[in-house]
Amino acid sequence: MGPGLLAQLVVEKICDHLPVHRQQQRLERDGIKLPYSTLNDGFAKTAELITPVYKALVSETLSADYLQADETVVPVLDKDKKGSTHRGYYWLYQDNVNKLVVFDYQPGRGREGPSEMLKDFYGTLQTDAYSAYNSIVDTNNITLIHCLAHARRYFADAIYSDRERAEYVLGQLQLVYQIERDSRALNHDNEKRAVSRQKHSLPILQELGIWMEDQYKQVLPQSPIGKALAYSIKRWDKLCAFVYDGKLHPDNNAAERSIRATVIGRKNYLFAGSHESAKRIAMLYSLIGTCKLHNINPSLWLKDVLTIINDHPINRIKELLPHIWITKQK
Repeated sequence: MGPGLLAQLVVEKICDHLPVHRQQQRLERDGIKLPYSTLNDGFAKTAELITPVYKALVSETLSADYLQADETVVPVLDKDKKGSTHRGYYWLYQDNVNKLVVFDYQPGRGREGPSEMLKDFYGTLQTDAYSAYNSIVDTNNITLIHCLAHARRYFADAIYSDRERAEYVLGQLQLVYQIERDSRALNHDNEKRAVSRQKHSLPILQELGIWMEDQYKQVLPQSPIGKALAYSIKRWDKLCAFVYDGKLHPDNNAAERSIRATVIGRKNYLFAGSHESAKRIAMLYSLIGTCKLHNINPSLWLKDVLTIINDHPINRIKELLPHIWITKQK
């Protein structure tokens, strides 16, 4: 198979969530008869060829000083688990400043995967409140901040049991998000955004934090509103940290949008065929995802990279990263 067909095979699976067997059926309708094994081997070969580009993307992404992280489950066929799938995980690391995203497959949800990936990262890491990240921060040069949207969801869930309190919090957070929208509309740079946040958002959040602590004394701890208040009170400083740095986001929504592609893909092709297959898919999600963040046609990028990569100097492999490659096309 040539670069064009290989690129089509990958993009249709990663972008369009089309399983290989359905691509085989589509090709056959067009008069192209290829065994499933040939297509599957082509997918694997493509991942093998672009592994150096993936490694360059990992290095480039982890050189940032601000990352968002998230994780999601991926069922994986395991020869040692007859009759069931293994519960593996895709871990995502996203640099929103430079629009880079890395997926890393790990067989579990323990701290080992992110600890290894982030061992040389120095900066701010924004996550949900999953405990594995806390243990990483204890041993790495990382400042951990949390996701305001994640905290907000607890209050949205509590609205049917305590409408008055839940709506008050949601209303205050809506004011904070309106300040963010106003800042974007004014094209604020990071410095002006931080000034705006500290002038307008910080007083709202400070007052809200005090209100939460007072209200928590008046509710049942195990009620939905009690759990929502407890979640935010425990993490309030980390939830509000974004106001002091204009490059930080109030939430992890950008990372969640990127990881959503794997969730849609999982519904279509159900599982990865092996742990190695899951690793290959993670590499391709990373590079195709970075194309998406830069509005680059992934088919054009991948076809060109597959055409030239065998003759491309390894010490200039970064030139093949989507955001650098596109600058050479103009």
